[in-house]
Amino acid sequence: MIRLNCDYCKGALPEVLEALQTINDQAFCGYGCDEVCERAARLIRERAGVPSADVHFLVGGTQANFIVIESALRPWQSVICADSGHINVHETGAVEHAGHKCETAPAHDGKISADQVRAIAANWAGSIIPEHITQPKMVYLSMATETGSVYTLAELAAIRAVCDEFSLYLFIDGARLSYGLEAIGGDVSLEDIAGLADVFYCGGTKCGALFGEAVVIVNDELKPHFRANMKQNGAMLAKGWLLGAQFEALFTDDLYFKVARRANEYAARVKDACAKAGIPLFAQTTTNQVFINFTDAQYAQISEQFELEFEERTDEEHVAIRVCTSWATREEEIVALEEAIAAL
Repeated sequence: MIRLNCDYCKGALPEVLEALQTINDQAFCGYGCDEVCERAARLIRERAGVPSADVHFLVGGTQANFIVIESALRPWQSVICADSGHINVHETGAVEHAGHKCETAPAHDGKISADQVRAIAANWAGSIIPEHITQPKMVYLSMATETGSVYTLAELAAIRAVCDEFSLYLFIDGARLSYGLEAIGGDVSLEDIAGLADVFYCGGTKCGALFGEAVVIVNDELKPHFRANMKQNGAMLAKGWLLGAQFEALFTDDLYFKVARRANEYAARVKDACAKAGIPLFAQTTTNQVFINFTDAQYAQISEQFELEFEERTDEEHVAIRVCTSWATREEEIVALEEAIAAL
């Protein structure tokens, strides 16, 4: 079976494993206060163009999301997100468990707009009983989104303007940031993300690391006591250098971006194969996730060779299926999938 159902089903890039092996016999200070983490943080700051940012290494995306949000907000404050946002549908209520309501807006192509953010923020700002409702204080976006789409620079700038208007923090979930920044036809750079967001993270788990996410805090207001909050929530890895070494490898020679570019190109080939075979897509994407509308018979046939992810039933005879390429996808796997789609 060829597994193309997600982008975290294999271990890590060879360069990451080599980096870990290189330092395996060395001893370091614990809890991320080591020279390896500092080197990795410096590379990320330099690449993002934010020399004064704080960089913290955490183990996973859900952990990063709820700790960033919990650290930034007071108990009566909430976070605005798409109804399809990861914090709303795939994290078992982690943000709510931390005491913060998710104020959702209907997603369009996986995204929310500046107008939607303004409407939610203005509802509280114009309320005659604001003490009776949660105060929106943060906007949460995913780049790339859960449906594989990406925000344009103009869309992000418009949302940033609304955040400034209503004194909201902008938090960008970067679990798939490398794929989002390397989106085919995209116009957003890492420097743009750092210039617009108050806090964001560079995902490693889905982008070539064994595990790990690098949280980058740009806004000085959000920096104090973040490490204390990490520790209290079980998010401070004692052997922190294991995270630092991985991100040092990923941000050396632009490896983080190169492997994502290749994955996106493979995904584009899958879309082309579907177009040639007359098989419709369930959603239009420019990153490493491809959503295909197979008939039941087509899905049964292709499942004999490929492990893909079921998304939802679209009608009595069709299902939406996700193909997810990654840093680990090999060209021969894509060739095999192209041939299998052509044979449907």
